[in-house]
Amino acid sequence: MTATTTPYAELKAPTTARRLLTAPTTGPLVALLLACAFFALSTDQFLTGGNFSLIVQQVMVVGTLAIGQTLIILTAGIDLSCGAVMAFGSIVIAKMAAEGSLPPLVAIALGIAVCAGFGLLNGLLVQKVPLPPFIVTLGMLNVAFALTHIYSEEQTVTNLPGPLTALGQTFPLGHTDITYGSLVTIALFLLLAYALSSTGWGRHVYALGNSQEAARLNGIRTSRLTIGIYTLAGLLYGIAALLLISRTGVGDPQAGQTDNLDSITAVVLGGTSLFGGRGSVLGTFIGVLIVGVFRNGLQLMGVASIYQTLITGVLVILAVTVDQISRKKAR
Repeated sequence: MTATTTPYAELKAPTTARRLLTAPTTGPLVALLLACAFFALSTDQFLTGGNFSLIVQQVMVVGTLAIGQTLIILTAGIDLSCGAVMAFGSIVIAKMAAEGSLPPLVAIALGIAVCAGFGLLNGLLVQKVPLPPFIVTLGMLNVAFALTHIYSEEQTVTNLPGPLTALGQTFPLGHTDITYGSLVTIALFLLLAYALSSTGWGRHVYALGNSQEAARLNGIRTSRLTIGIYTLAGLLYGIAALLLISRTGVGDPQAGQTDNLDSITAVVLGGTSLFGGRGSVLGTFIGVLIVGVFRNGLQLMGVASIYQTLITGVLVILAVTVDQISRKKAR
């Protein structure tokens, strides 16, 4: 009896270890830790509570966009319109509150609803027409971009009421000031991470990304699920719009022009596959931090911003290459 059980126990241990080593979030986490170690050795300013708080503040808008982007990419889709939709939502919120004589909370709700409406329209076009997500969201990027500049009349909206910038306020935690907006972003990551990992809805999202036809044959209402995911992503873009206003203190029609690419970068660096069905919101959080740490650390070292962009591009290519290799080995 002992002779037969011992080999089984010996075989089971390395399998568990192998799963940990090959988990999608393991590589990004190691990369994040190595980056932090490198910048900590390169500059004395990096390893401080104030600087870490600043990193989170700098990535909270893109991070919130990246949560929605993760949900869509998990279904084997993509959203190129998220930054433009967020910018339009921020202008709607700012103008309605500052010039439209609406109560601030009503203006906020209206702006978030507008962003959710864009998400709903994206989902309907992807699922009901159907059209490729790349084409739909590329077209919606141009629509949202144009509406932002038409509605704002190319003017930055200032003199915003207090509730619109409240999430940009800070509170002390030890010797470090933390913004309320940072807590909102972290709470959203935790909420969506739980929903994906511990609910039937989350299992359906992964099933949809692995094979829409197989998911449909297993009784999942794929059409409703897809539309709901795009709508939820749009709602998250609306929250990102409020965070953007709270951070900058204005409604800026020029905002968000590269945030769509930054959100995709964070998702890919976090180990989520562009082919759907594999990844996590936790991985995206790590990916967002990787982007923030690299940009912050290079800035502290005095490296020009164009080289920061270059390094980010190289990291994305490496991440996608690793994903492709791991997919081929899994077959």
